[in-house]
Amino acid sequence: MLDKYNPAEIETKHYANWQEKGYFQPHMDASQESFSIQLPPPNVTGTLHMGHAFNQTIMDGLTRYYRMKGRNTAWIPGTDHAGIATQIVVERQLGEQGVSRHDLGREAFLAKVWEWKEQSGGTITQQMRRVGCSADWTREYFTMDDTRAEVVTEVFVRLFEQGLIYRGKRLVNWDPVLGTAVSDLEVESVEEQGSMWHIRYPLADNPSDGLIVATTRPETLLGDVAVAVHPEDERYAHLIGKELLLPLTGRKIPVIADEYVEKDFGTGCVKITPAHDFNDYEVGKRHDTLLVNVFDLTAKVLAQAEVFNFQGKAQQGFALPEAYAGLDRFAARKQMVADLEAQGLLAAVKPHTLMTPKGDRTGSVIEPMLTSQWFVAMSAKPDGGEPESEFKGLSLSEKAKKAVDSGAVKFIPENWVNTYNQWMNNIQDWCISRQLWWGHQIPAWYDENGNVFVARSEAEAQKLSGSQNLTRDEDVLDTWFSSALVPFSTLGWPSETEELKAFLPSNVLVTGYEIIFFWVARMIMMTTHFTGKVPFKDVYIHGMVRDHEGKKMSKSEGNVIDPVDLIDGIDLEQLLVKRTTGLRRPEKAPQVVEATKKLFPEGIPVFGADALRFTMASYASLGRSINFDFKRAEGYRNFCNKLWNATNFVLMNVEEKDCGQDETQPLAYTFADQWIIGRLQQTEAAVTEAFDTYRFDLAAQTLYEFVWNDFCDWYIELAKVQLQTGCPTTQRTTRRTLVRVLEVILRLLHPIMPFITEELWQTVAPLANAKRTGSIMLAAWPVADTEKIVQTAFDQMAALQDLIGAVRNLRGEMGIAPNVKAPLFVEGSEDLVGLLKYLPSMTRLTEANIVGKLPENEDAPVAVCNGARLMLKVEIDKAAETARLTKEAEKLQKALDKLNAKLSKPGYTEKAPAHLVEKDRAELAELEDKMAKVQTQLAKLKD
Repeated sequence: MLDKYNPAEIETKHYANWQEKGYFQPHMDASQESFSIQLPPPNVTGTLHMGHAFNQTIMDGLTRYYRMKGRNTAWIPGTDHAGIATQIVVERQLGEQGVSRHDLGREAFLAKVWEWKEQSGGTITQQMRRVGCSADWTREYFTMDDTRAEVVTEVFVRLFEQGLIYRGKRLVNWDPVLGTAVSDLEVESVEEQGSMWHIRYPLADNPSDGLIVATTRPETLLGDVAVAVHPEDERYAHLIGKELLLPLTGRKIPVIADEYVEKDFGTGCVKITPAHDFNDYEVGKRHDTLLVNVFDLTAKVLAQAEVFNFQGKAQQGFALPEAYAGLDRFAARKQMVADLEAQGLLAAVKPHTLMTPKGDRTGSVIEPMLTSQWFVAMSAKPDGGEPESEFKGLSLSEKAKKAVDSGAVKFIPENWVNTYNQWMNNIQDWCISRQLWWGHQIPAWYDENGNVFVARSEAEAQKLSGSQNLTRDEDVLDTWFSSALVPFSTLGWPSETEELKAFLPSNVLVTGYEIIFFWVARMIMMTTHFTGKVPFKDVYIHGMVRDHEGKKMSKSEGNVIDPVDLIDGIDLEQLLVKRTTGLRRPEKAPQVVEATKKLFPEGIPVFGADALRFTMASYASLGRSINFDFKRAEGYRNFCNKLWNATNFVLMNVEEKDCGQDETQPLAYTFADQWIIGRLQQTEAAVTEAFDTYRFDLAAQTLYEFVWNDFCDWYIELAKVQLQTGCPTTQRTTRRTLVRVLEVILRLLHPIMPFITEELWQTVAPLANAKRTGSIMLAAWPVADTEKIVQTAFDQMAALQDLIGAVRNLRGEMGIAPNVKAPLFVEGSEDLVGLLKYLPSMTRLTEANIVGKLPENEDAPVAVCNGARLMLKVEIDKAAETARLTKEAEKLQKALDKLNAKLSKPGYTEKAPAHLVEKDRAELAELEDKMAKVQTQLAKLKD
């Protein structure tokens, strides 16, 4: 007998053993096919969330599946240094001590970050272990470790030497609070209620006339270089080429024609500010305007405008109005609007709903800013230095396109190819520099004249420059730059290692759709460019995990679920403290408390990792986002208990008994044995296909139905009969079937439910005479044998199930209580004899016998099943049965009256939706049928 199922106890025990024995490591047998998978490196600042649990259940399931298939399997884990997030965390800690990073200086600040990383940076990987992730922790990397730093430098230098990295002045997303460029992924578009200001721009040669320009950002007016109209807009055709007086400045700017302008939006006139708007930047480039920057890096108005051409060369600047110099952009907006109104140039102010870009870390409004940055050229051809491959000579964007177009990289589901191509077709050069201290410092040095020297070390840069007096570039690289290299930076590149040969390309990348642009595409670019191989063969895109109402999980909304809380359980008091501590917006605490009490009035019970994983697997249909339902997790916790109890039953009946291990002893398989063995083969084939096609939902559904319905509810119950009434050979065969089917079930379940299957398999495997491997994760994956599918056994099982269903319906029709047993008479073929022995225990009968003709008893209902007639012999208490049926008739009549009244209500059937009317009519017909049967039985009782 097994002890009571205790997830925490078995999870701790088995994970420690797996890791200690080195089971997660590849066997590196070159004669065997490899399977490898890269973990999308989570932020070192992070903790596990439901998206991670979903993603990692899929990855670990695949890893365990292919490991059991004998592959040379490597799941390579690591964490990302998360430049912005990590720097913010450490700066916040220093701020609590009244210290800034500038007080410490760069070197001392970075020492503090490394200190924090050593203390807190492993939290998320420890949590991954709690979920059961069988990653090869001996290969764990950190994107800022020494090995990765060397690869990053090597890649940067080679790209520079090939003409694919350059420094230039371009428009970027700028966070004025962080003081750095940020990627699109770090920008959130927030819907806000703002205003649309209609401003009159006077004509230079006739100031009493002019154009009305509508804008949501009047503070950028100081940087206008033109006003654009649509070339086919007849209202303004006569003004194209003329000059306007830029309000508040007196500067002259031209009217230009460009198809970017929407004639029917606003006034049809658009101010062009190429140094402060991405769309305007493209318009300005087409018309070769100047770029006029009017803000400093803290988003305050400059005293002197900075002017550049599109080649980044500085031009003659000019003074900006003193009234605005030094003002924050929004204070300047307020002042400028007031001045425009005072000068009679403000035509109108209208409410306007707009999407405001904000930094996801600071909440500050992102400012398009013209700054000097480092870029990777997406469309330029490399100047040599590539490995021989089908991708040689192509630009980075062409390589990324070809990899997918050729089918070398496949997206699953396939529709994500459209999203990928949409981005690739509109790709811009990649800004890779960040104005931070934490990150890979750019390997570039400057001499006294500003000449740049890119090198692998300062000594190499000095050699290139011929000068000892060099200053290193202070910027660091975008976090996505180093993470784009992990397909080969984690396998020993630039050396030709055995790991690089075995595990590149990896078999599949499992990731979310939101980083297709930022990570997936860039890994394809970098890996094809530097190795000549694609980084992975398949890209499995999964959906987002939302709450039970379909809302995005957010700490401030109080609907976040910590996977570890689901595994271990947590009481309400502890949960409230945990959820309200460290909120970014403390004012949200009352809302979080109420949401938590509503979702978890008694806290979260213990589910264990296996139930959580099975829940996640059941949701993993291709590409769809999921609404996490707490009730489903409860159902799969019950499934774990069902499996545990079923194993207990099997052990009680087979331990220290003959289970057919001796192959020389005779066996006698019944149709029930053959049926469950055949169903097992079908299940093996279906689950294998599901894993091969990334349909974890189908794998989970197939396993759940087979284990719960076929094995537990049907075969175990039939096995009880065979063990009680069968001959020794039948009993031996039944025990053999029980343990062998159970042992295979455990292997099939293992990729999704690793802990409980390991615990049970260690006891079951010896009884099933299974090959011992030390761990179920090293046991062979089951392979279906279609020859074991016996159709006659399936036919007999279907007949038995029909008989059992018919008897149960008879009991219900006669109102026989569950604790009352009765004999069954069967008028039919002798072929049914082999089935009847199962009926007493399955349908609570005293006996079940074949008779030549059913007894004459007009009061007893008769069921017809598979050509046989069935009758239960029960002495009926006419008075009690009449009372029961009369009560049933009254209940049915009330329901009929209510439904008839609804359908006869004037206009209902004409006005109500057709499907609702049809549903009501179907329900009415069903009630009438039930009433007819009750009336028939009442009539018989009266005779």
